[in-house]
Amino acid sequence: MEYRGPRDALFFYLFINGVFISLQNKEEVLLDMKASGAELGWLKSPDENGWEISQQVLNGSLHYNYFVCNVESPSGQENWLRTTFIQRQPAASRVFVELRFIVRDCNTFDGASQTCKETFNLFASESDVDIGTSFRKGQFRKVATIAPDEISHRGEIKINTETKVVDGLSRKGFYLAFQDIGACVALFSVRVYYKTCPTTVKGLASFPETVASGEALRKVTGACVENAVSEDQPLIFCTTDGEWVVPMGQCQCLPGYEPVDDACRECSSGSFKSAVSSGRCEACPENTEPSSPGALICPCKEGFYRAPTDPSSTACSGLPSEPLNLAATMTTAAAGRLTLSWNPPLDTGGRSDLVYSVTCERCEGASCQSCGERVRFEPASSGLHETVVTVSELEPHLNYTFGVEARSGVSQFSSRRASSSVTTTLHFTDPPKVTSIQLDERSTTSLSLSWSVRKPVPITTRYQLMFRRKDSIEGTDPAVTTYTVLFLDKNTVQVTDLSPATAYVFRVQVLNAEGNPGSDGLEREFSTMTKDPSQANTSVILGAAVGGGAMLLVVVVVLLLHRRRRSSHTRQGPEDTYFSSPEQLKPLKTYVDPHTYEDPNAAVLRFASEIHPNHITKQKVIGAGEFGEVYRGILKVPGRKETAVAIKTLKPGYSEKQRQDFLSEASIMGQFTHENIIRLEGVVTKFKHAMIVTEYMENGALDKYLKDHDGEMSSFQLVGMLRGIAAGMKYLSDMSYVHRDLAARNILVNINLECKVSDFGLSRVLEDDPEGTYTTSGGKIPIRWTAPEAIAYRKFTSASDVWSFGIVMWEVMAFGERPYWDMSNHEVMKSINEGFRLPAPMDCPSAVYQLMVQCWLQDRAKRPRFPDIVSILEKLLKSPESLKAIADFDPRVSIRLPSTSGPDGSPFRSVSEWLESIKMSQYSANFSCAGIISMDQVLQMKTEDIKNIGVRLPGHLKRIAYSILGLKDQTSTLSVFAV
Repeated sequence: MEYRGPRDALFFYLFINGVFISLQNKEEVLLDMKASGAELGWLKSPDENGWEISQQVLNGSLHYNYFVCNVESPSGQENWLRTTFIQRQPAASRVFVELRFIVRDCNTFDGASQTCKETFNLFASESDVDIGTSFRKGQFRKVATIAPDEISHRGEIKINTETKVVDGLSRKGFYLAFQDIGACVALFSVRVYYKTCPTTVKGLASFPETVASGEALRKVTGACVENAVSEDQPLIFCTTDGEWVVPMGQCQCLPGYEPVDDACRECSSGSFKSAVSSGRCEACPENTEPSSPGALICPCKEGFYRAPTDPSSTACSGLPSEPLNLAATMTTAAAGRLTLSWNPPLDTGGRSDLVYSVTCERCEGASCQSCGERVRFEPASSGLHETVVTVSELEPHLNYTFGVEARSGVSQFSSRRASSSVTTTLHFTDPPKVTSIQLDERSTTSLSLSWSVRKPVPITTRYQLMFRRKDSIEGTDPAVTTYTVLFLDKNTVQVTDLSPATAYVFRVQVLNAEGNPGSDGLEREFSTMTKDPSQANTSVILGAAVGGGAMLLVVVVVLLLHRRRRSSHTRQGPEDTYFSSPEQLKPLKTYVDPHTYEDPNAAVLRFASEIHPNHITKQKVIGAGEFGEVYRGILKVPGRKETAVAIKTLKPGYSEKQRQDFLSEASIMGQFTHENIIRLEGVVTKFKHAMIVTEYMENGALDKYLKDHDGEMSSFQLVGMLRGIAAGMKYLSDMSYVHRDLAARNILVNINLECKVSDFGLSRVLEDDPEGTYTTSGGKIPIRWTAPEAIAYRKFTSASDVWSFGIVMWEVMAFGERPYWDMSNHEVMKSINEGFRLPAPMDCPSAVYQLMVQCWLQDRAKRPRFPDIVSILEKLLKSPESLKAIADFDPRVSIRLPSTSGPDGSPFRSVSEWLESIKMSQYSANFSCAGIISMDQVLQMKTEDIKNIGVRLPGHLKRIAYSILGLKDQTSTLSVFAV
């Protein structure tokens, strides 16, 4: 087919339109250009040489399309196409506009590349009535610049689909308008719709259909279903995409009812439920009578009981039988001690809380009485869990009767006693006793002793010798007596290493068969000999020499410290922290606020280089900024190498204030020269179309890059990125400059993975004083990244930038996870003020997380400064082994994992649905090929099984493994609100 001009190319595009079929969806549609099948009646301005309409019959239906292609007009273009009046539903303040279109490459038009555009604009205007054919451009507000992802070349068709949001609608209806400023565009389909969260029951709470709003989340209150209650008002949030999320205040069925299919049903006969809960009714346990429908408890059969602390779900139990085989075993006749032992009852009554009590009765002749305190039981005489007890301090030649009773938690409900008894008589003599202690020999440092013992003495008799100084040692507590203890096999000993001319007190006791000292012992006092006078003089001289040397050492140390203090230049002030090095010198260069210039253009001329537009070649639209489109392009300045750049443009029709605001960012960027700050190449100010040209960062924003490479980078690489960001922030803080909007989205990454700080729209200069702040009277603050003092008082310092850097550290180690997840800004502020801090991300080194926590200290004066942070990160990089210790990680708090149900509250219907919920859908084929097609199979998987199906990246492997852990844990409704 021969192309004779732009018009022929457009008709060819329209001809192939029939291969695209609209997808059915659940949105509430307000306008569907493709489905109308009738004359659209859209208004064109101007009526001639602007937008045109075409029609084709496809599958028996008539379809209309609009196109415009006046790229060769030298005077520029401004062609408008306005829809008919679109009625708005009262609650639909936010609508979506889905466009399907093509844009032709300007380079395919000979002689028209300078006037040709590759974008068009979407506008909207509200009204309470249909104004018919009346059309005024001033009534419309711009919604978005529509830039194609793919541009169509000659003979090559690229269909683009874009969805834009029109927010803040409040009147009865609205119009949409499309502005062409010189592009070759074909508009195939315009579909306008709004989203709703459907009527649903979640957690036994009913929620009405709700229109999704322009807010981040719309809070909706619900009501518990019949026979269900909730302590808190059931709440849920409707997202902008029409999905229910974060249900709160779950309802629970009343006692006697259980949840069945989003309702509470009465317990059947033979089952019960005793408390308000979301659990099911339970079958009546053993030894209970059958219950009636809706029962709260199953009654015990006769002769069976429940203890007061027993849950109603436990079986009823009987009384224990008596203990078996009670026996008394004499330990040693000389000690007046025996051991009682027994076996547990044959029948415990079905309980495990048995305890035993021991009774004792002593008889002398015909007179018997309770042993009382005369007898000692070890460990005790009651509350015993073991089946053995030691009885001591028994008297000889008496009859003792011991009884043991077994009791359980239900024994109080019956008068029957379960006990056994045994009677024994003890015959023993008095134990050996020390009668005297003699001093056999002494010196200045030792004493030799011996002692006599009353007979009979067993062959294996052993002794305990205790001794201490009689006088208290200077500096010790006089109320505390310290003994040295020796255990001996014979009745002699030589004690050495004593002090000369000192009195010592010695005590000797006989040990019984168990190795314990008897109650009787003998105590005596002996003294060592006095030292030789010549030895005493030598000791005095030696002590004086040692003291003099110590004094000389102290004097030298004091002089050295004084000299060091005089030569150092330590910084004093409230910003000092324990991280600070002793010497912090500021650079000679200091930031100059361009807003202080009377003529803002003078600031641009001073800090930015002027570039001729002929040296700039635009290649592709990569986005739309606040002031206009952003292009990728090439900068070719004579004498310099060709360089890839990003080009920010100023949209047509700008005011002088908009131009000054646009160029003010260049005035700021032009003052910075650092490898971790985005580099300004120059500006275009002396020509009609103003531009800002910066270096091109191939990998884009850091947050998106991390999300796209989740789990693919090591901790060492991530810490290296953080070191680069910290170095850039150190440079800014050294220039007395506060960024105010430090976040991963404002960090750009080049092809070498170097990170550079960008976006200086919210930045402000510090005052000269060390407590200098910038105070605003209004404007938005990025709450999740902002320090509490900056939120509360709108005061910003380098310390508040340090807080933000801590959040950036968390974003990096969490691979772009959103800080504080889905919490609202109000909940974030409340949690921070109550002391909550973000938990450690998965696999985060402990040293890195500790630095984060230091950045989040409530007292800003105690936070580390950027020089400290750079130093700490460099030390970690020089010692990679320091990154091996991993911080404690709780998957239920630290990452977002699903619970046992999908987004609608029902169990996951498929493995692919579960994988999609944790953003791991790329592994659906791996699971399918391995034959894992049900969630029951997923729950049986171990880490090794996940590796075997082809999941190799450590981050992905752990995310899937932790998700399975969350699925197994029925309590893992992982919401940060439960932290």
